[in-house]
Amino acid sequence: MIAPRLRAAAARLGDLLVPPACVACGRPVAAPHGLCADCWPGLWPIDEPACPKTGRPLAHDLAEVELETIPALLADPPWTELRAAVLFNDVSRTIVHDLKFHDRPWAGRFMAHHLRRRCAEWLDEEALLTPVPLHRARLWRRRFNQSATLARLMAKGRRARLAPEVLVRSRATRPQTELGRRERLRNVTGAFAVAEGWRPLLAGRDVILIDDVLTTGATASACAEALLEAGAASVRVAVFALAAGEAALHI
Repeated sequence: MIAPRLRAAAARLGDLLVPPACVACGRPVAAPHGLCADCWPGLWPIDEPACPKTGRPLAHDLAEVELETIPALLADPPWTELRAAVLFNDVSRTIVHDLKFHDRPWAGRFMAHHLRRRCAEWLDEEALLTPVPLHRARLWRRRFNQSATLARLMAKGRRARLAPEVLVRSRATRPQTELGRRERLRNVTGAFAVAEGWRPLLAGRDVILIDDVLTTGATASACAEALLEAGAASVRVAVFALAAGEAALHI
């Protein structure tokens, strides 16, 4: 009982010292880890109905947005289901980059909150929760894996088991931002493997693969194939943002 009270007191003290700010633009807001009134309309949450395979929203207000991501590249992706919390746009790009390139923890908490909401029932099942891994050289340069941060925050207090070391990046690859759609698929083919010792634990298990953004689907596809080849019963993909149209090639 004492520890939660101390954490709450520390949070209140932190709010006094550093007032809550919008996670997208930095303007003052009433509560931490939220958006201001100007930025909130720019966030495009995805809810049901959505395509279970591609994550594309089917609701009328979002269905008219140009969406040509996975189907343009993967006619039959290897995962069972894919869910995204939001569409990738200027607001979500700022939040993703704040976590990915600037190591700002409030961005990660915001992203995990919305992804937990989108995938709530998945997290209450006895599945393995694993992030898309970085190659050790890139991890050394960046100092942390943003997908692992999301997976850790999502697993907190849920039945799903955090398993951050299941997948490894077995070889370095070119940055996907330098490549076209089909080049991206070739770039990551065979680049992922299940870590030594995890195969017996993976056999027959359902896996939830976590990433920050899904662009063409090439990386998620390569990861899912490695997991299934190692004996996983199924793979579901959970990403914070789903890129649409040409945005998928400029992230």
